[in-house]
Amino acid sequence: MTGETATSAWSSQQGAAALAAPSLAEKRRAFDWRILLGFLLPIAVALLWEAAVRFGLAQGRLVPPPSRIFATLWSLAETGELWTHVWTTLWRVLTGFVIGAVAGIVFGALSGSSETVRRLLDPTLQALRAIPSIAWVPLFILWLGIFEASKVALIAVGVFFPVYLGIAGAILSVDRKLVEVGHVFRLSRFKLAKRILLPAVLPEAVIALRSGLGLGFMFVVAAEFMGASEGLGYLLVDGQQMGKPDQILAAIIAFALLGKLADSLLVLLTKPLVRWQDTVRERL
Repeated sequence: MTGETATSAWSSQQGAAALAAPSLAEKRRAFDWRILLGFLLPIAVALLWEAAVRFGLAQGRLVPPPSRIFATLWSLAETGELWTHVWTTLWRVLTGFVIGAVAGIVFGALSGSSETVRRLLDPTLQALRAIPSIAWVPLFILWLGIFEASKVALIAVGVFFPVYLGIAGAILSVDRKLVEVGHVFRLSRFKLAKRILLPAVLPEAVIALRSGLGLGFMFVVAAEFMGASEGLGYLLVDGQQMGKPDQILAAIIAFALLGKLADSLLVLLTKPLVRWQDTVRERL
């Protein structure tokens, strides 16, 4: 009887696994389709504008049709000029993002975990956060010159503030009951931070990092206005000075694609950190 019971249980498990496999496959197929849906809107807009120019409904002088924009992108890619600009911009954003994110995490953690530090630092940092990005340009040029250091510093400033605000806010929004449970179990400060505070803060921290990365790509444009001879921001300025709207839009599209790829990579790298979440987002 025992052997029959074990065999029956094993068969039931195999049957359940067989039933679960199609469900998982269907879920993956649905996820792939939802990724493709994200391309429908830009493709539809591009086709409509292309048709409007082709049929004479619009001139396409100031806003060229997609065919001209992609021809410009292809030409820049063939000569290798596009990849030089992309790599330069990506290097600046990555360097500034790392510096700004590390500083934002450190100061955000200090401000969120200590009321004394928060009262000391937060008013000054909030005031600095309100300064427009372009206002830092002459100061950084004066301090660091017009080369890479000033550009990276400007990007780091743009990344710092959303990361700082997100980390500090995440720590301050941790449920008090979770901390009290840790105290009941007499966890040390290190174990309390590791087992309770860190998992509670991580989802908001990922959002803060994504916001900082997005602002990093915004600030790199202002940074590359500072006497740059390479970078996608330089392509924008060159297109404006030479009256090339197709080059301007090609640079904007390159910015959009590069920013989206960087954001997707950040989400992919941080996904294991928040895999424990059981949220409605996973079922939508």
